[in-house]
Amino acid sequence: MNVVGDLLARDRRSRDPALVTPDGRERTYRDLITNAYKAANVLRHLGAREGSTVAIHPIPGFHTTLAFLGAAGLGAPVRFDPAAGVAAGDRVVLVPVGAEGETDPAPGTSLAVFGGPPDRAETTHWEAEIWSENPATPPSHVAATDAAIRDGAGDVSHRRLLDGADDVARDHGIGPGTRIVLRATFADPLAVAAGLVAPLSREGVSVLSPPKNGGSEGHHRSDESEGSIPQSTFDGDLAIVADEDADPPESKRIVLPRLVERLERE
Repeated sequence: MNVVGDLLARDRRSRDPALVTPDGRERTYRDLITNAYKAANVLRHLGAREGSTVAIHPIPGFHTTLAFLGAAGLGAPVRFDPAAGVAAGDRVVLVPVGAEGETDPAPGTSLAVFGGPPDRAETTHWEAEIWSENPATPPSHVAATDAAIRDGAGDVSHRRLLDGADDVARDHGIGPGTRIVLRATFADPLAVAAGLVAPLSREGVSVLSPPKNGGSEGHHRSDESEGSIPQSTFDGDLAIVADEDADPPESKRIVLPRLVERLERE
């Protein structure tokens, strides 16, 4: 694989599980890839293009995962910090519906919300657009050296993200069917590499576990309110955790700070 969008190759679609969201729902590779195509098309309609930035809410969930994969397929770097995205004038900002009132982008930035219909007419209802969108792959030209994630410490390229994921997968024996529980937010590129890209690149399963404090997914107004569900017990072969105090035994977890040198920034 050369770019993150290669995770969405049509021949990778299958009935094998790919993603478990914090509400316990399981999505197959066919479900995930097809809906990521739809997400890419929605982002394109909102103005995202190669090189333009998409700011996404950082709490892992079905729609934030789709938005990341869709943006990667378009060649649009992702910033997992909506407030910073608004300040920077990013092309698209995606937040939970409950955060719509506190998110006021300037002209030129398209605002979309998930978790329920928006209050403002100019705000895009993410789910409604996803479900009605054509599941065709949008055209794009993405290079391995292009930015995949915009981070406060610098851009992370597609190559660096995939290299970091490959290191984790190789060192920890991640393969088809391996379940990786992510107990950290997408705000850390290491979490994206180890908890999402690594299992998906090896036909494994990414299990998104809600943060202990519920995060800000409580802004939702629908059944997709993953943050309102208590943190699940450890249910996987390996856990990606943000600190030393996580519950899984040491032999079954990777603490993110230990991975810093694996994901060098350009």
